Amino acid sequence: MDSWRIELLPITHPDAAALVEQVQLEYVARYGSRDETPLQPGYFELPGGSFFVGYLDEVPVATGAWRRRTDVEALGYAASAEIKRMYVAPAGRRRGLARAMLAHLELTAAAAGAEVMILETGAAQPEALELYASAGYQPIPGFGYYRDSPLNRCLARVL
Repeated sequence: MDSWRIELLPITHPDAAALVEQVQLEYVARYGSRDETPLQPGYFELPGGSFFVGYLDEVPVATGAWRRRTDVEALGYAASAEIKRMYVAPAGRRRGLARAMLAHLELTAAAAGAEVMILETGAAQPEALELYASAGYQPIPGFGYYRDSPLNRCLARVL
């Protein structure tokens, strides 16, 4: 891998905001609309969450975040953290960066006390579904803003 680093940043940081906008455009292309899940910047501030930007050769190419959820129990655990805004820009794809960001999210959420990692993704994101399955994530009952959508896929893995 080239020069790769992950930085803890606020979701409002310009690099984070630019990548979040890119992922929203990806949702529009795949689903026909932006992700409307209500999110506040404070969800991704310690101790309740974290937002990360991955840099490849000093260029921001990836994001990943987690936030604590007290309302979702999964795989027998109540101390859950939810992955949000996992994204790798086209320039960084096929280099293992999504897997590296996922591992980083799991490590930091576990260090903050999470016992299980949960996430929502969608049927129109086969690459994401493949990544999560290969990392040991398994289907769980629907939760979150899109829980009733037929395209919604909810997954979890014990940390």
